Amino acid sequence: MNAAWGGIYTDNMVGICLAEEHQTTQNILASKAFTVSMATADQVVACDYVGLVSGKKVPDKVEKAGFHTVKSAFVNAPVVEELPMTLECELVSYDPETCHMVGRIVNVSADETVLGEDGKIDLDKLRPITYDPIHHHYRVLGEKVGNAFSDGKSLK
Repeated sequence: MNAAWGGIYTDNMVGICLAEEHQTTQNILASKAFTVSMATADQVVACDYVGLVSGKKVPDKVEKAGFHTVKSAFVNAPVVEELPMTLECELVSYDPETCHMVGRIVNVSADETVLGEDGKIDLDKLRPITYDPIHHHYRVLGEKVGNAFSDGKSLK
């Protein structure tokens, strides 16, 4: 599914808001694992589609989107081959009242096409998208605007 509400909140934990009635939520609760693939500008139509259509009503929605999956080598969950970066996670907790799911990241997989010369993920090559809830748009992330843990030192 396409989950708009979530993010990484520590070096190895991810939080996502998923309602209990989603097929994806039921699958995660059964398997105790999940993957989070970064939606990209190149795959925006397919990523939006899997968020619009329920897996309970359209069981082959992943294939209809043009995606192919393989089992993760690290957790009991699928990896979408067409999405170049995936967080592979073990389920830590789920609260059905708040719909808050927490997972421990046990592996980050990345296709070589999105790696920079330093061997690390290059956002300019990955072109991840985020959801703009104000305008209901998807926006590409990536423009560098500063240096973390460095630029603010000039004000000390």
